[in-house]
Amino acid sequence: MRRAGARLGLLALALLLFLAAAARDGVDAWVDATVLPALTVETSVEVRARDGSLLRAFTVSDGRWRLEPGAVDPLLVQMLVAYEDKRFYRHAGIDPRAMLRAVGQAALNRRVVSGGSTLTMQVARLLEDSGTGRLPGKLRQIRLGLALERRLDKAQILDLYLRIAPYGGNLEGIRAASLAYFGKEPRRLTPAEAALLVALPQSPETRRPDRSPETARAARSRVLARMAGAGLLAEDRIAAAETEPVPTARRDFPALAPHLSQRLRAAAPTRTDHPTTLDAGLQASLETLAARSVRFSGDRLSVAIVVADHRTGEILASVGAADWTSDARAGFIDMTQALRSPGSTLKPFVYGLAFDDGLAHPETLIEDRPTAYGTYAPQNFDRTFRGTVPVREALQLSLNIPVVTLTEAVGPARLLASLERAGAEPVVPGGQPGLAVALGGVGISLQDLVQAYAALARLGRPVRLSAVPGGAADLPQPLFAPEAAWQVADILAGLAPPPNAPRGRLAYKTGTSYGHRDALAVGFDGRHVVGVWMGRADGTPVPGAFGGDLAAPVLFEVFGRLAPALTPLPPPPPATLILPNARLPQPLQRFRPRGALFSEVTPGAPEVAFPPDGAELALTRGALVVKVRGGEPPFTWLANGAPVVLADRAREAAIPLDGPGFVTLSVIDAKGRSAAVTVALR
Repeated sequence: MRRAGARLGLLALALLLFLAAAARDGVDAWVDATVLPALTVETSVEVRARDGSLLRAFTVSDGRWRLEPGAVDPLLVQMLVAYEDKRFYRHAGIDPRAMLRAVGQAALNRRVVSGGSTLTMQVARLLEDSGTGRLPGKLRQIRLGLALERRLDKAQILDLYLRIAPYGGNLEGIRAASLAYFGKEPRRLTPAEAALLVALPQSPETRRPDRSPETARAARSRVLARMAGAGLLAEDRIAAAETEPVPTARRDFPALAPHLSQRLRAAAPTRTDHPTTLDAGLQASLETLAARSVRFSGDRLSVAIVVADHRTGEILASVGAADWTSDARAGFIDMTQALRSPGSTLKPFVYGLAFDDGLAHPETLIEDRPTAYGTYAPQNFDRTFRGTVPVREALQLSLNIPVVTLTEAVGPARLLASLERAGAEPVVPGGQPGLAVALGGVGISLQDLVQAYAALARLGRPVRLSAVPGGAADLPQPLFAPEAAWQVADILAGLAPPPNAPRGRLAYKTGTSYGHRDALAVGFDGRHVVGVWMGRADGTPVPGAFGGDLAAPVLFEVFGRLAPALTPLPPPPPATLILPNARLPQPLQRFRPRGALFSEVTPGAPEVAFPPDGAELALTRGALVVKVRGGEPPFTWLANGAPVVLADRAREAAIPLDGPGFVTLSVIDAKGRSAAVTVALR
């Protein structure tokens, strides 16, 4: 009998083991067959500054704020696990002890005293929005929790929780809550802040601090009290945390650089992360400046500002409007990108081309007299004429007739070509450029105008400006020679600054478009280039608006916010011709159009014997051999207006040149007589 009983016992034990194994296998199969919901959730599109801080975020498609968690304070994670699921790192998705405790407490108290859900089960509930109290929902959470633990590691489960946990209203995830309630990233939190963020997801609507601060404070206190028992916080830190006020209002999410943010989002709609080169502090400061600059100028005036580091091509700030939420100011229009007339701000490029061609020098005399070009008779802005003036003065006074004279000499198409080499995209009404392009008869965006001035600041070497890291790049073709660019900058740096301007020399130019529709100021020092536009976005006139009065003070204030003092402008390149008018070569003492300059043939005048005009040549060791016949030595040779050989008595010389490209070679003899040819270098 004993043996029979033992056998029966063994059989019963084996049967129990078999049933347990079968049950285990059945549970495993049941869990393995679980269909998981999507584990990737939509997160807000973020635009970030150069230091990684948030410039602007967009809600997800259902209107919720749900941001990538990013770096989270380790204290918060420790408090979350200690409060919600202290055996999180040891269980496989469900915690039997916690469930038994919850069931027992509910039976004794006839109400739910504590929950038995693990953090994994909470993630399961949030992923499927399956509710909390009903048995089918709880079973589904158990099954899904077990399945999640088999597919994800603990760090991934925590990341999901920190991403989708509710915090009241349309806030989801730890980062959205931290920004909304504390105005900061969750990478470093006080114990009081961490405790509140641990408490909120349990009952996000009833504990919202912006609506029920006392309920939120009580929930925070319960979390802090539990931390003492868990050994995470000392009593003195808990006492200090209890004195910290609970936030009573939600903060707005950052909305800096709204126009640029929208452009980046539209250009790459599938991306959720848009890093930029913008300086968040500078951007905020200039948006405040923009709003202040139009505060007392009517409700339709707007302003746009672009700031870049011309050494790197990185855009540091971009303000598209005075107030992007204002319908009266048409704040939704990005005026850094809108095509507007540049007024007189293109004049420096005409002078740079004339200097580069050897047609003029800053001390060359030029006529400011009534002049007609066919049916076109330009007038100066003040309707007066100053007679014979130095080119330097003509540019500083922004006289119209001298610059139109020079534009006719260099050709309006070359002005547009130089802007295009700078990376700008000017638009000419009718498609055919005329002499009026020098006076603003062309459409160009503020950002493109700033980009062109960046080339001036870099001694003629253009750079593509960009607000995207790695997007800036040097452009291959120079606008003109470094000497010409420096001469233009030197003239612009001689303009008198507004009162209380920052210390140092700033090269700048103002402009006012026809009918006072646009007031502009663009300038640069040795590091930064800035453009300011002011006007009405709808293009209607602003009576009495002038670039010098309206935009220039804002330009100088922008530079004042960039640095305590201006960065010095570069010194003149070695080949720069710095002479008074009386000591200039005779053709440069007084401007004459290119045709008149060399058309007069006098007996004994010099002639370029080699190379012939229009020739295409290859350089030998970086130099070109030139020859002159006739004339009286010594001879001075110029390449594109810059002297390269001075007072040489020989009739043959080797001129150092850079290629490829076109170059105008001029020779001047001892009596000031001259000749010139234009050749192409391979």
